[in-house]
Amino acid sequence: TLKMASDSPESLMTLCTDYCLRNLEGTLCYLLDNETLRLHPDIFLPSEICDKLVNEYVELVKTDSIFEPHESFFTLFSDPRSTRLARIHLREQIVQDQDLEAIRKQDLVELYLTNCEKLTAKSLQTLVSFSHTLISLSLFGCCNIFYEEENPGGCEDDCLVNPTRQVLVKDFTFEGFSRLRFLNLGRLIEGVNVETLLRPLASLAALDLSGIQLNDVGFLTQWKDSLVSLVLYNMDLSEEHIQVIAQLRKLRHLDISRDHLSSYYKFKLTRRVLNLFVENLVNLTSLDISGHTMLENCTIPSMEEKMGQTSTEPAKSSIAPFRGLKRPLQFLGLFETSLCRLTHIPAYKVSGDKNEEQVLNAIEAYTEHRPEITSRAINLLFDIARIERCSQLLRALQLVITALKCHKDDKNIQVTGSAALFYLTNSEYRMEQSVKLRRQVIQVVLNGMESYQEVTVQRNCCLTLCNFSIPEELEFQYRRVNELLLNILNQSRQDESIQRIAVHLCNALVCQVDNDHKEAVGKMGFVMTMLKLIQKKLADKTCDQVMEFSWSALWNITDETPDNCEMFLNYSGMKLFLECLKEFPEKQELHRNMLGLLGNVAEVKELRPQLMTSQFISVFSNLLESKADGIEVSYNACGVLSHIMFDGPEAWGICEPHREEVVKRMWAAIQSWDINSRRNINYRSFEPILRLLPQGISPVSQHWATWALYNLVSVYPDKYCPLLIKEGGIPLLKDMIKMASARQETKEMAR
Repeated sequence: TLKMASDSPESLMTLCTDYCLRNLEGTLCYLLDNETLRLHPDIFLPSEICDKLVNEYVELVKTDSIFEPHESFFTLFSDPRSTRLARIHLREQIVQDQDLEAIRKQDLVELYLTNCEKLTAKSLQTLVSFSHTLISLSLFGCCNIFYEEENPGGCEDDCLVNPTRQVLVKDFTFEGFSRLRFLNLGRLIEGVNVETLLRPLASLAALDLSGIQLNDVGFLTQWKDSLVSLVLYNMDLSEEHIQVIAQLRKLRHLDISRDHLSSYYKFKLTRRVLNLFVENLVNLTSLDISGHTMLENCTIPSMEEKMGQTSTEPAKSSIAPFRGLKRPLQFLGLFETSLCRLTHIPAYKVSGDKNEEQVLNAIEAYTEHRPEITSRAINLLFDIARIERCSQLLRALQLVITALKCHKDDKNIQVTGSAALFYLTNSEYRMEQSVKLRRQVIQVVLNGMESYQEVTVQRNCCLTLCNFSIPEELEFQYRRVNELLLNILNQSRQDESIQRIAVHLCNALVCQVDNDHKEAVGKMGFVMTMLKLIQKKLADKTCDQVMEFSWSALWNITDETPDNCEMFLNYSGMKLFLECLKEFPEKQELHRNMLGLLGNVAEVKELRPQLMTSQFISVFSNLLESKADGIEVSYNACGVLSHIMFDGPEAWGICEPHREEVVKRMWAAIQSWDINSRRNINYRSFEPILRLLPQGISPVSQHWATWALYNLVSVYPDKYCPLLIKEGGIPLLKDMIKMASARQETKEMAR
């Protein structure tokens, strides 16, 4: 079912929402005075649509670098008569005080504000507008929401000396929030009196106090008849805390887990504490004690442990206190504890580090609010994917993608997540992945490359891209991926391995794509970037993969793309060509790539005069005798000269070498090649060759073109016969056979 689910297309609702958000002006809105978005007066949208618009907007701003946020977006939802909001989730820097202020007339039922660091005490006042309807509220990580700016009194000048100070608001409480049942105050700033803040709430069902230090939690007992979920992650516990928790008999979910790396921690879990929970909290279905050290042995001696099939039955539990459970727990958090490695654990879902299932459960449970734990869990997944085989591939991929999207600015998650993606997308898993899923991977990889100039992330991301079919699978992000790679290659200090992978990717991206793509990439500075890399390598006297790939990429990007050919000449490409020939006379692969590129330049009539110098013509003529890379270098040199000869004797503007002498060497070269040579070249079109057939000005050019076609269609008939027919080669060959000026051997070959 998971495979089918990942393959199904997006819902119509999702597609429409996405389209409207990317085209607000063309759909729901118009621009007032060229700057403010306004809703069209005849639009009325229910909360099902408005909630989705707001939540998707937040997601797009966070994860799609091309998407432009709108200053006035939230004002579209200021009037409940035309737009209704009920449940919205806002995150991070995207939301400011004025945005919440804009929607204050809405009857919100659920408002999640996660890590919204720009919100100040102004937003606390706005929250009061929602007090009569709000059931669920999260202020997780909103570290400034209890601060207001205070202007010291006095004159203007004084204010310049004393800028605004931040003052903690102490008088705010949840007075009047009569329907509030679910509240998350995770990572609340120190100094706020939690007890006073919460006292007015009549019947809390769920409370999250993650990362808050409270010595006295006795006040929690005022909700002992209503509280079903309590989260005290990273709170320093003591015996008093345990006694209070044991009185909350309605609890179904209890989380007292901790990050064992965060700080020194006196409290140790004992068998007695766990027994107390099991005896008193009879409704418990979910318990998280991750990161705790056990003070004494809570396990059943292995002698008594019934071996055989692992069991979730409490009676067989390897953890002694849990033998008292009435039924297995739905969830048990044991991440970074020794207990997760035991045989019989009485829970259907366990987070831990023993195996893939436990690790995935940990990533799933902790991603949203605990990146510090999640990055360590993803690191464990990385080891599993690298050393063993992942058995829950789709789930693993989706969890890593979610974590990378959710924590775009968390370096640890970006490093471990991008490394895990490399192993999860390699070829052995390919068959199990849908197009949609693979596109999501590409999106988060590009996000990572954009946000992090850090070497490890860049390398991981580039390596992951190598797991995809290029250019096909990257086509939907073609421009963006090229910009990012060129950006990497243009950095002044470069890591050798990243440089090599990035050049390889650039080369693959411009191979076998249409000319608009090549022109667009040329305009981004592709030609200049490659030439700079070549220049650098020349200065170091190194001819390595980067040097060869750079020339190969230039060969690809100039194919039938005159603008890029011209750029190559304008940026002193010919000078570099000559220097490379001189510096690396034995490098066959290099010579082939350079000559292939010059063949593309020579195909452009307007640029050929620039090749018409004694120096260049002598170099091309001498390369006719080259045996480098089979016939490739000689063949390409002859191709360059064939196009130059095609312009006729009057275009030959040099005294040395003589035109006839070069023609003679060309005939000799062509006659020396084996007609059945297997080729190291890939033609997308025969047009540049075919144009050399219907002419009498240069029989040798005609012969070279005929030889090229004959060789390609006889060695690779399946690929090139259809191309020859499609591009009208047959009538051209027939006409040429009738021409008086054509040489007899050329006609034979044409026939």
